[in-house]
Amino acid sequence: MPHDALPPDPFAEDPEDPAKAMAEPEEDHEHPEIGDEERAELVGDLSDLAVYQALLEPGGVRGIVVDCGECEEPHFHDWALLRASLEQLLHDGRMRPHEPAYDPDPSSYVTWEYCRGYADGVTATEEAR
Repeated sequence: MPHDALPPDPFAEDPEDPAKAMAEPEEDHEHPEIGDEERAELVGDLSDLAVYQALLEPGGVRGIVVDCGECEEPHFHDWALLRASLEQLLHDGRMRPHEPAYDPDPSSYVTWEYCRGYADGVTATEEAR
């Protein structure tokens, strides 16, 4: 799985990595395999994401905004970052933390539900022709 869309770890292989002090015990690094149903959902999400990007990016939409239940703040995900995160979840069973978008323009991001509705509208229009 390519992780090209994710920024490189600036402390990779650094014995003085400051994050080592916050590291979890080794046994906590093992993540359970994702189930068949969750795997199918992730594959579907990745497929949907490709469609949404193809439809919306030409109009200036940069990605998807998700309301975070933990911090109660919106999280802005560019298309490539969201794809890389979903692929990592699919392959590794977890997502690596990443930096939030810097000073995003909220008008350049839409919700997953907006994407779904937009795609449904395009499909309905094409079928009506």
